[in-house]
Amino acid sequence: MTGYELHSRRVHPALRPYVADISGYAYVGDPPALHRGLPSQYLTLVITLDDPLGVAWPDSPVEKYDTLIGGLHSTAVHIGETPNRSGIQLGLTPAASRALFGLPPGELASIVVGLDEVIGAPARVLTDRLRAAPTWVDRFDVLETMLLEQWAEPPAGETRAEVGWAWRRLRETAGGIGVQDLAAEVGWSRRYLTERFTTEFGLAPKVAARVMRFEQAVGRLRRDPKAKLADLSAELGYADQAHLTREWNTIAGCSPRQWVAEELLPNIQDAPPGAAAESEV
Repeated sequence: MTGYELHSRRVHPALRPYVADISGYAYVGDPPALHRGLPSQYLTLVITLDDPLGVAWPDSPVEKYDTLIGGLHSTAVHIGETPNRSGIQLGLTPAASRALFGLPPGELASIVVGLDEVIGAPARVLTDRLRAAPTWVDRFDVLETMLLEQWAEPPAGETRAEVGWAWRRLRETAGGIGVQDLAAEVGWSRRYLTERFTTEFGLAPKVAARVMRFEQAVGRLRRDPKAKLADLSAELGYADQAHLTREWNTIAGCSPRQWVAEELLPNIQDAPPGAAAESEV
């Protein structure tokens, strides 16, 4: 059986416009054979601390990375098929793409690339420093310092104010606002908003809304794996339970109950006593 440790660092106030969360993971024994990287409103940055991490899009071969950045996406990726046991993962806001990589987030959408392909040699420096750090506190300190140094300069380029407003409104409503209403709020046509939004983020506003509502469902099931799907669908604005299940199959590649059974419950139930730990440092 596989146990795991989770460690987190409270995000530095200066980094909060760009970083949603910072966490470290360490498996005791072999990592799980199946893990789905589910879509969310955040880009994903992973720095491994031992072996490379394997990532595969549906029906595509596994690619391996020491460090990777995954952009916004609307379908799950499969993670695994390598002996990677530990690393640090960050959830980055779309604004971080310009600030850290000098790119609009749309240029990273629906892809996973090695961090070195985006920022060059500093990716290897970061990996080496983190692997040399002896404790989680030291690793988080190294990462935080490098990020603060990077973001001491103003971000490259700017997001159109109307597009930024549209993203924030989708976040505030968890994808509950319609695209026509969103366009009316910013004073654009639906077509023009969709074009500008998609160019900036790589997802059309309707797709981003679906992802954000799906993200809410994921969070609810994490907190309560036994939640009734009919209640969940009504709470989150799905037409009915069948609609919720169709969305999960489209986005996650499985039903909600299949995801709970294959990924959530094994993490909760199968860890040996004392092998699972969580801490904030």
